[in-house]
Amino acid sequence: MANIQRAKGMQDVLPEDRNYWDWIIQTAADLARRYGFRRIDVPIIEYTDLFARGMGTASDVFVQKEMYTIAEPDGSSITLRPEYTAGLVRAYIQNGMGSWPQPVKLFTFGPIFRRERPQAGRYRQHSQFDVEILGETDPAADLEIMMLAMNLYRSLGYKGLTFQLNSTGCPVCKPAYINALKAFLADHGDKLAPIDKERLAKNPLRVLDSKEKGMDDLLADAPHIADHLCEDCESHFADLRDLLDALDQSYSINFRLVRGIDYYTKTVFEVWAEGIGAQAAVCGGGRYDGLAEAIGGPSVPGVGFGSGIERIVLGLKEQGIEPPQPDAPTVMVAHFGGVTKTAAVKLAFQLRQAGIGTRLAFARTRRSLKSQMREANKHAIHTVIILGESEVEEGMAAVRPLDGGEQVRIPLAKLVEWLSETRD
Repeated sequence: MANIQRAKGMQDVLPEDRNYWDWIIQTAADLARRYGFRRIDVPIIEYTDLFARGMGTASDVFVQKEMYTIAEPDGSSITLRPEYTAGLVRAYIQNGMGSWPQPVKLFTFGPIFRRERPQAGRYRQHSQFDVEILGETDPAADLEIMMLAMNLYRSLGYKGLTFQLNSTGCPVCKPAYINALKAFLADHGDKLAPIDKERLAKNPLRVLDSKEKGMDDLLADAPHIADHLCEDCESHFADLRDLLDALDQSYSINFRLVRGIDYYTKTVFEVWAEGIGAQAAVCGGGRYDGLAEAIGGPSVPGVGFGSGIERIVLGLKEQGIEPPQPDAPTVMVAHFGGVTKTAAVKLAFQLRQAGIGTRLAFARTRRSLKSQMREANKHAIHTVIILGESEVEEGMAAVRPLDGGEQVRIPLAKLVEWLSETRD
């Protein structure tokens, strides 16, 4: 048995948890369509260069060697997607979506892959709900993305929700801020952990997200990006806050909120929830106006967010929220082998065709009715239809309710109608 194991960082989604998944995916898809988004699916595998140019080789995914990359026989390099946005922007460019009515609003679901340390709600293969608006610079598009994320969690029953909000500037104003931050951190280099020294050298903004001991006190005195924004970024951020205020949405400005990928500009946000353990953030996203150009395409502004399904499930469990139970068979057909088995098989398929969830008792040889009734009880069956030889000969069915009602005999020709009326 030692070798019959999942690979490290992977998971099996068993039927009980799948109830959460189906509920989340259906809720998210319905909500996205209500906002005018359309579903797209893109390949799990893209050329590695797409992520190298889009995410940046200084991003955490590259620095920490988190990508699953494969060398092809022709010398090319392909990678299991570590995030969705670069692939969706590639699809927008390659499929000529720039000629569609703008903006283009897309959503998708599927797995992403990162070779990182497995932890609660985060696996090396984890599935994501991803939403993007492409071709629009209006801060109202940022708001729409943020509110779709917020309303997803509200629809699922999450409590204590609020936004964490920041602006990371743009190529005009971000360099000056990074220089100011680097100068500040360099003056306190003796207080930085090795991982933060590495980030300082390759991606200084990521130091702001440090969880290392003592960094909260140190970073409290660090320069803020808000003091370095150019006029365009400052105006964009102010307009977004005005729109949030108009909707009475709770938010906090968090100057330490950054993303681990290079392509983000201007707005970055997270949705935080109470009562879900140490990891208050349940999803995050932001604006990436320079991504399309970074991967070799035309200028295409964009904003979006991604939300891990596993993380949503974990939060629901921590808040004591259970998914609606899916429809399951409420009827079981019992038989005694031979001609009664043949009749039972035919009846079970007839009932299913009529939209009645039906379980069929399996048995290669004659099986006692007592055994079949135990099976029915284990699966919360409401009604057992018993087909004995006499019932088959007479074209009847013995119908036994398991809620204490009386057993009755119903003609097989009227059974579907009788069961439908009983269910109603």
